[in-house]
Amino acid sequence: MVKRDPPRLSLSFVTSNAAKAAEAATFLQALGIEVHPVVRRLPEPQSERLEEVASAKLDAASDVPGAVLVEDSGLFVDALGGFPGVYSAYAFRTLGVAGLLRLLDGYPRGAEFRTAAALRWRGTHQVLTGAVRGEIAREPRGTNGFGYDPVFVPEGERRSFAEMTLPEKSSLSHRARAMAAVSSRLRELLARPASGSSKK
Repeated sequence: MVKRDPPRLSLSFVTSNAAKAAEAATFLQALGIEVHPVVRRLPEPQSERLEEVASAKLDAASDVPGAVLVEDSGLFVDALGGFPGVYSAYAFRTLGVAGLLRLLDGYPRGAEFRTAAALRWRGTHQVLTGAVRGEIAREPRGTNGFGYDPVFVPEGERRSFAEMTLPEKSSLSHRARAMAAVSSRLRELLARPASGSSKK
């Protein structure tokens, strides 16, 4: 019997943030999946759920052929009722890290980073999620990463995401956990025969 190589997949990651695609690639490339960033700003609907935003982004990328992945992430701060949450990118542009720290002055600092990743392949459209608990540091630390990484310290760590290397962050971040779920789902899809094929 001829041994066949495992099937390979080329995946388009549609995002306006190349760093997000780089983080996703650290997981997916280990599965033999090539990740190709498609740099584009996608419309974001007004919604209280990351899953709905990610799903709408995937619909907006309907012209991108083949396997497509988009994602939406947010920082949910306990003392702020989950703010900035789905509005994290807007809050970062308008308030910045310094503004978030001012809002938390004197309040508990528990928070959660969440990612919703929407995948389209072989006629399927599904959303997979990942999350990591942590707390907001009292001042920015580190120069790696992006967004709120300098002030988010994941549980079990003393360092912020911005003080970690990309492989270190990718071993435990919300995005890594969502990509692990994507990887698991892709393994299932890769194992299935293509639509219209039959077993002999």
